[in-house]
Amino acid sequence: MSNTGVPKTHEDILQSTALAFVSTLGPKGEPQTSPVWFGWDGEALHFSHTKARWKYRNLKRDPRIAVTVVDPATPYRYIEMRGKATIEDDPTKAYADAMAKKYTGNDHFEGDQPGDERVIISLKPERVYARG
Repeated sequence: MSNTGVPKTHEDILQSTALAFVSTLGPKGEPQTSPVWFGWDGEALHFSHTKARWKYRNLKRDPRIAVTVVDPATPYRYIEMRGKATIEDDPTKAYADAMAKKYTGNDHFEGDQPGDERVIISLKPERVYARG
């Protein structure tokens, strides 16, 4: 367990196209987890989401978040990060497009419905746990 730093032995997982499993707390304190595309800039993990989704509403109410990314080649090797999320609007949907490029090779994310408003959710880890 590390207080805040990502060990060099696990940085490759954060540069991969693995999915991040993001956990938030629902309105009654129940955990809610779902996989997301993500990016890592060396200090924070970021993912795109819409304002209509539970994850966004959960984090607006309670910013505590845990994220686990599993090494696609070695399932028992993973990194978990915990902390408080920050949220910023993404009116141009540029971050969703960047994630589509990373994960699918397409220049634009095609999954939005008319009227969807996108945000970038970020986690600068306060606690890091790496295994394997």
